[in-house]
Amino acid sequence: MVAKLGIKELRKGLLKGEFTVREIVESYFERIERLNPRINAFITVSRDMAIEQALKFDENPHSIREKPLGGVPIAIKDCLCTQGIKTTCGSKILQNFVPPYDATCVKRLKEAGAIIVGKTNMDEFAMGSSTEHSAFGPTRNPWDIERVPGGSSGGSAAAVASGMVPVALGTDTGGSIRQPASFCGIVGLKPTYGRVSRYGLVAFASSLDQVGPMGKRVDDVAMLLQIIAGRDDFDATSVSIAVDKYCDNLNDRINDMVIGIPKEYFSHKIDPEIQQAIEEAIGIFESIGVKTVQVSLPHTDYGVAAYYIIAPAEASSNLERYDGVKYGLRSNPDKADLTEMYLKTRAEGFGPEVKRRIMLGTYVLSAGYYEAYYKKASQVRALIKQDFDLAFKKCDALITPVTPSPPFKIGEKVDDPLEMYLNDIFTLPASLAGVPGISIPYKLNSSGIPVGFQLIGPHFQESTLLKLAKAFHREIEYNPEIPEL
Repeated sequence: MVAKLGIKELRKGLLKGEFTVREIVESYFERIERLNPRINAFITVSRDMAIEQALKFDENPHSIREKPLGGVPIAIKDCLCTQGIKTTCGSKILQNFVPPYDATCVKRLKEAGAIIVGKTNMDEFAMGSSTEHSAFGPTRNPWDIERVPGGSSGGSAAAVASGMVPVALGTDTGGSIRQPASFCGIVGLKPTYGRVSRYGLVAFASSLDQVGPMGKRVDDVAMLLQIIAGRDDFDATSVSIAVDKYCDNLNDRINDMVIGIPKEYFSHKIDPEIQQAIEEAIGIFESIGVKTVQVSLPHTDYGVAAYYIIAPAEASSNLERYDGVKYGLRSNPDKADLTEMYLKTRAEGFGPEVKRRIMLGTYVLSAGYYEAYYKKASQVRALIKQDFDLAFKKCDALITPVTPSPPFKIGEKVDDPLEMYLNDIFTLPASLAGVPGISIPYKLNSSGIPVGFQLIGPHFQESTLLKLAKAFHREIEYNPEIPEL
């Protein structure tokens, strides 16, 4: 069954001639056509372009061997610009926007031979933790369609988990790769800030946004990161530090490594089955030679408050460009002046969660409040980063929960923003510090819902996280399952 195959298996079958690229692509589109009406993982499907690209590979099979992702289908989160394919950001205000260029990460994937099958659903402008805040309807968790898939990269996570695509790109501002990956039982990696170019990523919070890979296997995530990572002259925040050989290093020894257990992450109320899964994971790591040590991240509890000042402040500035003049939706009532056009366009184009964050961000940046809120939040952010720096002097990585609870029911928290925001308590600190984190699936709980854990590493030590994740999956003989719908 093609839906269960990873990049290595797909490539092996292609190179052996067991199937053609078109057959692979058609198989995934058949699955999308059958499952997407129930899951709503895709906003846009680019069938014609994908088939055209597949035929080119089949006409020249040698090109499949030349490119590391030759013939491999991939889904792209809908806040990453794709030339000739709509990029909506899950928002009505950009519902018909077609970018004239590719984001750098998308361009690199195309150059590596990947075939884009479509753009995935997301919380509007990546503002949300459940993919319920989309102008195109909520995405559903393929393990239980009454539950959320997480967010904001819920469409990418659900598409991979349900076998509609082998791999996908997501973005992570405060946990938006790691949380949906955990809810859907796949691997999701947020790289170090600056490791992957943000050029062509529609900005939410510029000092936090980061593009990252999502897949059913650690190997697939390592392969995607290998291709998209690295300096980009179009993004001044991307760094010139050499990119590790993530794929080649996956099987390196880990028995001299130390994993830290931050006490603050376990002082909150955590679902008992998640707690048990992490305790078991710690035991498994210890059984393969990894040492563990208790560490402290004392400013963890301030992460949510700091994030929900900094991120909305940056969002209020970034979303100022959507005024109905340059691109996107324009509401132009008869005899309206410019101000009326601005107001009507934004009132009709933005959803309630985006409006909430714009207002909050504008407030904390306004005269008289900047010092009291934004400046203090930035100081707290520096303290959180300092906590991680000190912890990593004692260990190579940290193990933590991804979320306090399993995926909640659709609609359960949509009217309680504070409760929704608190769901990100374990993912936000790593984003504020700019360090990498990976969500690792482990098993299913008693309700048949995936549970796993998070590893957080020092800046630019994605290789460490990938090696630990690979060793864990190898030890438990992890075999990704596709949920039955």
